[in-house]
Amino acid sequence: MTFGKRLLITLAVMVIASFVVGLIWRGAFDARIPSYLSGLAGGLSALAAWEFLRSKK
Repeated sequence: MTFGKRLLITLAVMVIASFVVGLIWRGAFDARIPSYLSGLAGGLSALAAWEFLRSKK
């Protein structure tokens, strides 16, 4: 898989994960999620996606 495709998929996973975690947080606590927690969730999912896509050569 090319670098560009891998980067695009990783960014999409990061944004989607942050959005989903925000929805879950709002449903559970009826408040906005702190930005550092949303960033943490997106970053961890991006790392996992990047490593998964890298191993799929």
